[in-house]
Amino acid sequence: RTVRVWLKRDSGQYWPSIYHAMPSPCSCMSFNPETRRLSIGLDNGTISEFILSEDYNKMTLVKNYQAHQSRVMMVLFVLEMEWVLSTGQDKHFTWHCSESGQRLGGYRTSAGACGLQFDVETRHVFVGDHSGQVTILKLEQESCSLVTTFKGHTGGVTALCWDPVQRVLFSGSSDHSIIMWDIGGRKGTAIELQGHNDKVQSLSYAHHTRQLISCGADGGIVVWNMDVERQETPEWLDSDSCQKCDQPFFWNFKQMWDSKKIGLRQHHCRKCGKAVCGKCSSKRSSIPLMGFEFEVRVCDSCHESITDEERAPTATFHDSKHNIVHVHFDATRGWLLTSGTDKVIKLWDMTPVVS
Repeated sequence: RTVRVWLKRDSGQYWPSIYHAMPSPCSCMSFNPETRRLSIGLDNGTISEFILSEDYNKMTLVKNYQAHQSRVMMVLFVLEMEWVLSTGQDKHFTWHCSESGQRLGGYRTSAGACGLQFDVETRHVFVGDHSGQVTILKLEQESCSLVTTFKGHTGGVTALCWDPVQRVLFSGSSDHSIIMWDIGGRKGTAIELQGHNDKVQSLSYAHHTRQLISCGADGGIVVWNMDVERQETPEWLDSDSCQKCDQPFFWNFKQMWDSKKIGLRQHHCRKCGKAVCGKCSSKRSSIPLMGFEFEVRVCDSCHESITDEERAPTATFHDSKHNIVHVHFDATRGWLLTSGTDKVIKLWDMTPVVS
């Protein structure tokens, strides 16, 4: 239930200058360096707002927002609008005026939300929830309207990251994947990135180098080069028989009877999307431009067509050596902070790989 502020001492070590006990366990936080405003979400649904002193040795409670009926999942302070945005386990997105503390409005999501991003220019808010859906809302001063929803994950959305320059949204999920959504181009393009072996916990974006940093529960820190021409993954095709050798799949009883052959299990080529049998897709290959940094199943003909240049990786992989649960990236210094289930906070210098 404690909040601590760590300061770097002359010895080079970090020691807490503040050790503040809260009335309920803390679930999330948002800090604005310009105003030194710290917004903390609690398990009881309250958002507590503090102002830190200039020397970071004192934190003063300003106000409490009764934002949710249960745990606050995400909190975001928007300085330009003087808004405090939040999502909770009670399946509600809410926003409050940070000056008056008054609730301005709310929206009920399809499930508890873990992802929250805001675009100041258009006043669009992006909410990702446990059902795998991303909802885009247009916020006014005291009302909101639904813009659209989209779903591409088979698991819940665990992290969102918005690039206001390229106008693309990145979503990470418990299905281990990341999807890049083309919001500004309105083309509906969805680029899939596969580089984790466990759920994606956090996403950060370095605008100046166009690199995405993803961290997962597998302890992996992956730095993706998004300054390459990536290809959209094909939709999986439906067929009752292999689209390469025409052998029937095991549910195709008529063709099995007519050809007197035992049905085979269906697979899909990750490059062309065709439905194929195991014999016609015996090869594996990485396809980095399609987001597959690990080797995946491809049909034999696609395997032959993939060149060594196309297999060149577009991401670098780093082991944090702990199960990451939260991440913060400081783009100005190139520092990455990770905290894990081992109760350890690690500070990384990312300038060798994010440059």
